[in-house]
Order: sequence, then structure tokens, then C-alpha cells
Amino acid sequence: MKEELVNITIDNQKVSIPKGTTILQAAKQVGIEIPTLCFLKDINEIGDCRMCIVEVEGRRGFATSCIQKVEDGMVVKTNTPEILEARKVMLDLIISNHNKNCLTCSRMGKCELQELAVKFGIQEIEYEGEKTSNEIDDLSPSIVRDFSKCILCRRCVAVCKNVQKVGAIDCLERGFDSSVSTSYNQSLKDSNCTYCGQCIQACPTAALHEKQTTDEIWEKLKDPETFVVVQTAPAVRVALGEEFDMPIGTNVTGKMVTALKRLGFDKVFDTNTGADFTIIEEANEFIERLKENDSMPMITSCCPGWVRFLEIHYPELVNHLSTCKSPHQMLGSLIKSYYAKKEGINPEKIYVVSVMPCIAKKYERERPKMADNKLFDVDNAITTRELAKMIKLANIRLDKLEDNEFDNPLGESTGASAIFGATGGVMEAALRTAQDTLTGKDLQEIDFKQIRGEEGIKKATVNIDGKEIKVVVASGLGNARKIMEEIKLGKADYQFVEIMACPGGCVVGGGQPIKNSTIQSEVNVKKLRADALYTIDEKSTIRKSHQNPVALKVYEEFLESPGSYRAEKLLHVPIGTCTSGTF
Repeated sequence: MKEELVNITIDNQKVSIPKGTTILQAAKQVGIEIPTLCFLKDINEIGDCRMCIVEVEGRRGFATSCIQKVEDGMVVKTNTPEILEARKVMLDLIISNHNKNCLTCSRMGKCELQELAVKFGIQEIEYEGEKTSNEIDDLSPSIVRDFSKCILCRRCVAVCKNVQKVGAIDCLERGFDSSVSTSYNQSLKDSNCTYCGQCIQACPTAALHEKQTTDEIWEKLKDPETFVVVQTAPAVRVALGEEFDMPIGTNVTGKMVTALKRLGFDKVFDTNTGADFTIIEEANEFIERLKENDSMPMITSCCPGWVRFLEIHYPELVNHLSTCKSPHQMLGSLIKSYYAKKEGINPEKIYVVSVMPCIAKKYERERPKMADNKLFDVDNAITTRELAKMIKLANIRLDKLEDNEFDNPLGESTGASAIFGATGGVMEAALRTAQDTLTGKDLQEIDFKQIRGEEGIKKATVNIDGKEIKVVVASGLGNARKIMEEIKLGKADYQFVEIMACPGGCVVGGGQPIKNSTIQSEVNVKKLRADALYTIDEKSTIRKSHQNPVALKVYEEFLESPGSYRAEKLLHVPIGTCTSGTF
């Protein structure tokens, strides 16, 4: 069907635009950038901040371009003196109620409000007056809320409520007393927040940010009595470069390893190695459950944001979770057991740092079931952003570094583990191992492309050794809820389910580099990062987790076999519990 076009004029430029397009979109198509603050494409299009106002000939007052649709014959002006002055007044009013400690702010240089202040040449605030209280909620293990930096754009609310379908936060009260908060203004720690961090990705300022924990790492690196080990998740290596102005999706694995060694870590291991162990254990668990038809479908347990969501909203279905720990927890456990024994190091002297694309990992690592005799598998979890700040503080130019290799023995991984960072990756990696195990063959057809892609829900039927296995992959908690409702109501006939809390998977996790609303609306960030992970997989010599020579050696020397008593003790949570240790 042919698209209906309308003819409009924007700043004296005559253009034909598809009917239904907003003025904001139309302006972008002809190279005109209208400023926005509350706008987030397809997520928050409410016109509240009024920064995007324009004049429409023949109409009184200003039109809000992010929600006003074009009409045939419309004449629009975006940069008259009256519009510019009105926007400046609006911006002045917003800034007047904003904590202006920019030099000590975590979003210094990457704040959308700051960008607009520079653009409009704001040097003095005309409308000084009463300000919102400087209240800070830092009780959760993952997220800090700073009310004094909130501009009431509601982007975080829209993501939490409309995309993730969690609704942990909302806009409360009215007028000057308005605030974005939780029910009864309780801490996020006591709310139904899942710590996915998508609110942080949506926030244009630093009203929401991860809890910074790098100071403790610097102290440990200085301590000669502490053996400090770092591990990095798959999604980190295809995003870290963006913090150093490298193109989105650049694979900086070798440079990242070099930077970590220069920072002073005693060993640099790869979370991908842990991911291979996760797949071996998870595939073995799936096959056993499939044979016994026990607690089916089995659901992956790698994502702590998803696990917390399940605990809160569907506690009666927790038994469907795999008992496998997530990759970084597995690797942390092996570092403090297998590696410590092999090297003759006291596990209590080992300090394990995980670099993650996810802020929920901060919450996961301190949960009771992630410790053995009060010795936690992982001692600190930081985000991609936090690692970038550490590298910059050490005066290291990531883009100028030579490539280096991960340390042995826990630094060798397969292509299967690399794709963990993309939605569908865990499922595909597990199916590669499951089909070889069930058939007893080294099968060459290992790309399960039907569960790849950006769709929020992907369903497929996979034939393995004559058995039809129905699988489903969901990313984003809003989509997870749909799948869980099917299972709860007995309408699902899946055998295997993968769920990731963040829409698109870990590549766009809450701890990844933040992109402003313009980039988010114009560039497919998650595809560029995911494509980089699939490229790593395609170029890998070994692409199946159960063929990882390091994993095979660890099983031979230490774990004995997948699902063994020792493997259950170190790599799984106790039977009858979920990975959170709540049940």
C-alpha cells in the first residue's frame, strides 16, 4: 500500500512527509534538530518539558512538536526569536530547581540538561527560588536516586511502567510537590524494583545512577596482601570502546585486557569461560529435566533482574528456574576453589571483581546463596561505565593500547559464550551443547538463527534427535510477563525458556554506556553491539561450550562431571531454591 504524503513547509523548506509523522520527526528528516528533554522515541512522547515547541502558522500559541502531527499545507517555524526565548525561559525554570553540582556529578559531560544549557548559553539563572529537597535514596545495592537532580521528565517512569511493566516508580503529588518516587515514597530497596537499570539508561541527568563501588577496588589493588582478580562479561567488550569515542559495537577485547593489567589486577580472567561452564551445566540439567518431565519448562537463570522479577511477581513458578548460577558467579566460585587450590592461594585472600553490563549484578553478588561459608563468589561488581572511569583516572588511552590475551587457565572461551550478551544467545549456546549430547554426535549445523534478532518474543521448534523441542526467548520484563502468564495459566507448551530483563539483552544493560535521546532514536545501538558478539562467535575456532579445553580439564581434575556433587555445590544453588536464595 502506497504511503500517503502531505506537503508542509518547515523553516522555508518545502517537503513531502508521510501522513502521521510528528513535526519533530519531519524536522529531523530535513536536517533540523529541535531540542527535547522528556522525549524518548516510542517510549515517552508526552510533550511535558516544552523544549520542543514550534510555531504553526495560523494557530495561537506554540505547538509541541514531539506530539503534534503534520497536516497538509502546514507552515512550521522552529527558530524564531520568540521560540528561542520561550525555550530559554523553560530551560531556565528547569535548571532553577536543579542541583547544579556539575563538577562532582556522575553524568558530568554526558548530561542532556547540561548539553542544552551549553547550547542556549545559560550562564545565570533568572528564576531562583525554593528548591526540591536534596533527598538521596542509596539503600539499594544497585541504584541511587538523587531527587535534587530529577527534572520530572518521566522518561524513567515510562520505561519502568510501559516497557518493563514493573511500575516500581511513578510521578507522585502535584505542582511543586511533584516527585518521581515509589509507593509511599519508600526506598527502591523495599519496592518491587528489579534493578534492571533501564531507568538509568532513560534518565537524561544523574537523578538515577548506579551505586559506585570502585573506591574499594582501588584500595584492594594497593594492598599487597590481597590477590585481586578481575573478570569481564561478553557485552562489556563490545561497548567499552564507546566511552573512549570509538564507534558503537567496536570489539575492544584485547585492549580491555591490556588496560586491566595496567590497572594492576593480578589476574585478568574471562566471564565467557564461566559462561561455557554455565552452558555445560544448564544443558545437562535441561536434558535431565526433559527425561523426567520435571518442572518444565526450564527457564534460564543468568539474569538477576529477571530472577528478582520472578520472585516478586510469580513466586509459585520459581521451581521452573534452572539452578545454575550465572556465569560470573560460577567463575568466581571456581576462582576461589579450583584456581585457589591449584595455585596454593588462600581463598580468603582472593578478591574477585566482575565487570558487568548490568547493575543487577551488584545485587546478585551479595545474595546469601552466592556465598560458601560466608565467602562470597564475587566480592565486587562494577559496570562498563565504572570500568571506563577507572581507566581514564589511570590516564590510560584505551584506543592506543596494544592487544593482550586473558590469563590462563580461566581465560579461554568459545564462540557460544560470546553470544550470551545478545537476546537468544544463552538459548542458542545451550541448544548447541544439548543437541550434541542427545545425539552423541559433533553436529555442524549449530546456528539457531530463528531465535536471533531484536523481537521481544521469539518462538521456535527445534528438532533434536527426532524430538521436537519448543523454545521461547523473551527480552524485556514486559515480554517476560506475557510468557509467565502463559505458563501460569497452563497455556504454554514450551520446554525451554530464555528470559533477559533488558530489551535486547545484556548489550543494552543498565550498566552500559549511556546514549542521549537523539542517538537512541537514530541509531540501532543494540543491533550494532549484538552483531559484534555474533562476529566473535563466527570467528572462533571452537563454537560449542562443551568443547572448551579449559572446561574439560577442570571437570577432569576437579569437578568430575556435569551435575556431580562438587559441581552442584559450587556451580548451582541448593536444590529447591532459586538463584536469589530467597526460597
